[in-house]
Amino acid sequence: MEAPPTGKPMRADALRNYERIIASARQAFAEQGPDAPLEDIARRTGVGIGTLYRHFPNRDVLIEAVYRSSIEELSARAHELLQKLSPAEAFEQWLREQVQWVMANRSLATTLKAGMDHGSPTFTLCRSVITEASTALLEAAQGAGAIRADIEPRDLLRFGHGIGVACETTPEAAERLLAVTLDGLRVAPGSATRS
Repeated sequence: MEAPPTGKPMRADALRNYERIIASARQAFAEQGPDAPLEDIARRTGVGIGTLYRHFPNRDVLIEAVYRSSIEELSARAHELLQKLSPAEAFEQWLREQVQWVMANRSLATTLKAGMDHGSPTFTLCRSVITEASTALLEAAQGAGAIRADIEPRDLLRFGHGIGVACETTPEAAERLLAVTLDGLRVAPGSATRS
């Protein structure tokens, strides 16, 4: 995880506390929603509430940091998968992980987006890194002749988001919908890449 976007370097112990608070907050938000008590987050982290407030002066700042960290991890995962798997396998695995991310983080993302200016640095950064990740995956899979040429990076994000939202209360349906979606995205064996 990167240091907070304040432009100021942090001492190693302060950076550790910052990262631990974000990890605890992510867990608390996943369990209790974005209204999870900040005192509980501090207690989970093993720091005083004053330390939490020094890093995150209010709940909105903490929610933004958790969301940004989560998007950065999901985006980094795309590049990790491209290093380990074939382009087609990386594409499919990341789409699955994106759907899981949407199902786990939708309430947090909804809360953040409702109160955030779409031109804000956090929104701009998140949109940029997730678009770059989906572009890298899609271009590799299309270059390998595995995925249709008429699919765009934003389409990949829309598919993952749509399935995640649709299956939020019925997660058992996600894999079936993913399979149908992937069948439609793949280039049929023996055919030319569709454009």
